[in-house]
Amino acid sequence: MTLQWTAVAVFLYFEIAVILILCLPFISARRWQTVFKLKIWEFIGRFWNKVFLTMIIILIVLFLDAVREVRKYSAKELGTDAKLQPNMFDHLHMKLFRAQRNLYISGFAVFLWLVMKRVITLINQLALASATTAALQVQADKANQVAEKYLEDNELLKKTLMEGKGDKATAEGMELLKQEVDQLKKELKTSGEALKTSHSEADVMKKQMEGLAREYDRLLKEHQELQNLHDSGSKKDD
Repeated sequence: MTLQWTAVAVFLYFEIAVILILCLPFISARRWQTVFKLKIWEFIGRFWNKVFLTMIIILIVLFLDAVREVRKYSAKELGTDAKLQPNMFDHLHMKLFRAQRNLYISGFAVFLWLVMKRVITLINQLALASATTAALQVQADKANQVAEKYLEDNELLKKTLMEGKGDKATAEGMELLKQEVDQLKKELKTSGEALKTSHSEADVMKKQMEGLAREYDRLLKEHQELQNLHDSGSKKDD
């Protein structure tokens, strides 16, 4: 194996290892997000898009070169020349095997590179959604506590109005009631804004998930094409 294909193979093994680590069930998405927020990743993030596109271009070029080699050493094209020398067929068969091996290595390297980037994106989005859900849960708990407090205050207010005598007690009760109503209006406004924000975030997440589903279907289609190419190469060898 030449130096370039050895590098591609090592890169493929690296991708497999990273994806397996990212898929470990006992590491939560929020913990991964904490890891991704380290300073070293912030520095790498500045060049991430350029590195990603560069690797895609390199792997695609190597993949196309492997396809060319497979077609070059296919039995259909060189079957006539192989009859001229007894050992030529074995030599061509060996080169065809190497070309097919390089094709699979480069093809799966491209596929897993796209999958790894998508997995990292999904982990970040899942962590963001978890944080948003936790914040909304805290707001809901606070709203329940406030509602219980207001219920107790209203009961106390009713008791005060029923036990009070004269216009002074009634005026004090009405003033307390007015203050409670104003406070309830403020809390209702805050809850409405929080609900509106949560709906907007849910719509954004829904659109992102639809895009991810389309991207995943496309990757599966590419994987199936590579598998079909592998099956056709195996049939030629038989």
